[in-house]
Amino acid sequence: MTKDYYDLLGVSKDSSKAEIKKAYKKLALKYHPDRAPEENKKEYEEKFKEINEAASVLADEDKRSNYDQFGSEEGFNSGFGNADYSDVRGGGVDFGDIFDTLFGGGGNHGNRHRSPQNGADLGYNLEIELEDVVHGGKKTINITKLEECKKCDGSGAKSSSDIKQCDNCQGTGYQRRTQRTPFGLFSTTTSCTSCKGEGNIIIAHCSKCHGNGKIEVDKEIEIDIPKGIDNGLKLRLAGEGDAGDSGIEGDLYVTIHVSPHSTFERQGDDIYLEAPISFSEAALGTEIEIPIIDGKASLKVPAGTQTGTLFNMKGKGIPHLQSYGSGSQIVKVVVKTPTNLTKKQKELLNDFAKEKEQTLFKRIKSVF
Repeated sequence: MTKDYYDLLGVSKDSSKAEIKKAYKKLALKYHPDRAPEENKKEYEEKFKEINEAASVLADEDKRSNYDQFGSEEGFNSGFGNADYSDVRGGGVDFGDIFDTLFGGGGNHGNRHRSPQNGADLGYNLEIELEDVVHGGKKTINITKLEECKKCDGSGAKSSSDIKQCDNCQGTGYQRRTQRTPFGLFSTTTSCTSCKGEGNIIIAHCSKCHGNGKIEVDKEIEIDIPKGIDNGLKLRLAGEGDAGDSGIEGDLYVTIHVSPHSTFERQGDDIYLEAPISFSEAALGTEIEIPIIDGKASLKVPAGTQTGTLFNMKGKGIPHLQSYGSGSQIVKVVVKTPTNLTKKQKELLNDFAKEKEQTLFKRIKSVF
């Protein structure tokens, strides 16, 4: 089935090579499999192959001329049909290599200038409260990052006419040096010293970025905090790192730091709390009101409860990360020994102690 390459890239038939390049870059960034949601990965891979196929034809004058004349994709092979796009920074496809191959003069590594580099990853430390862990929500942060200069479209030049091919390396970005040695001729290839491996030289720099092609900007980013996130975990925000020469931005990694709570202590998905009760409450039993992460709750303490007894309040802890349900709130009862007793209180306690001793004595006597 015939494909409309112009339609795939969203350009008209009379579009210039620069316009095709810009359209390809935009779509390649949008549909690169490294940015695809897991459920749409296959769809993104197919779309990415299609736009690369279209660009490989329309970026080549001879292929484009034949395509315009015959209106068929037959005979054109983009070379990307069997590529692995699973990891743009790993052992798969280098986006910079693809972009350079399509618009930078072919794929001969021996005669090709330096491959564009992907943008650098950035890091950010975000401090949140335990309440944020329980409820989740959104947080706004401000970062400083590099973005492509809009004035020059990242070229670093004042205008397209201010970009000239390097005369020293003839646009290859490399210099070849041959030396005669006792073992014969020895050739070395190094990066061009004039253009620093770019293949081009900028005559007049962009007034906004001063030739860098990128500018430093302050950006406000909203982050989704998932319920149950733990201290030290990192959230990856794809494409929120620095801009790169290849058009692929780096990622932003946000490290979560959960502040210590004044009342609760977290252990896994459980939270622990100490609840003080009086001697009489422990002996006679009572119902106390205790704090929970969402407010307050009642806890029944049976008669005869000893200090250190643990009560499990199921479902009152931390939500399980990316799962259903929550941990428990564990309440440790601490019986407070009374101090500064009144005379009457002392008498009552003495009577209690004597009665207990007499009961114990009667039990021992009955045994013997």
